[in-house]
Amino acid sequence: MWWQSGRRSENIEDRRGSSLPRGVRVGGMGGLGVLVIAVIAMFLGIDPRDLFQGGPMDDSPYVSVPPSQSTRGTPDGSDELRDFVSVVLADTEDTWQEVFQKAGRTYEVPTLVLFSEAVRSACGFAEAATGPFYCPMDRKVYLDLSFFEELRTRFRAPGDFAQAYVIAHEVGHHVQTLLGISQQVHKYRSQLSPAQANQLSVRVELQADCLAGVWAHLAQKARHILDSADIDEGMNAASALGDDRIQRRAQGYVVPESFTHGSAAQRAHWFRQGLSQGDVKPCDTFDSDQL
Repeated sequence: MWWQSGRRSENIEDRRGSSLPRGVRVGGMGGLGVLVIAVIAMFLGIDPRDLFQGGPMDDSPYVSVPPSQSTRGTPDGSDELRDFVSVVLADTEDTWQEVFQKAGRTYEVPTLVLFSEAVRSACGFAEAATGPFYCPMDRKVYLDLSFFEELRTRFRAPGDFAQAYVIAHEVGHHVQTLLGISQQVHKYRSQLSPAQANQLSVRVELQADCLAGVWAHLAQKARHILDSADIDEGMNAASALGDDRIQRRAQGYVVPESFTHGSAAQRAHWFRQGLSQGDVKPCDTFDSDQL
């Protein structure tokens, strides 16, 4: 991925080195909940009646993975990683600002918080083991850079574009929040069963994957930052973070009804959808019979 010459974002909040008690969990979302029909329809320019009627949001972290037994902390090369993260974040800012402007809207940039071991957000406390997450209450993305090492070794998804995909996915949740999703999530959540909530959470997560692909497509078109190997890295990362692969690795079997982010095949499919189309409209996971 050709990122070194890219613009650096100033919207990075570095909290590494601060300490928080362990054993706490995030109270907000690694994945948001349901599509706001009227708002997204206005944004996409389509009839709201054609969209899936939605419900709750998922309070689970980015991926449900057991804590690593290794000591977590600021990894070697973190300064370069911080630089890399700031470039990717800046690229998402430039891309989504243009998309929103064309739709007659204003894109409000998120802040990306770097932390180590544990962090406090407006959604509550979270440990690094929960993985990267987005909190709609403060509109910030939270990331422990050591997750990238786990992405490479534990999930077998190496490469800088695999890392960029993770950031772009969380920024995708920010895009959903700007469209009013999180507000409606709180409104409808209590009306649905846990199984229904999980199903809708999967659709939201897959939409965030698709939005990450949209960013990659548009960034490549405008700035030529990717090669074929990068695309493979992104697809591999999307698959590696599928619920089925994570569950099989953690417990030896898969429970599809408990999925909150989608299977490996689903995540790869929707990331590819955004990557190939470069348009938000095909990212309507809520109106798709087949995920």
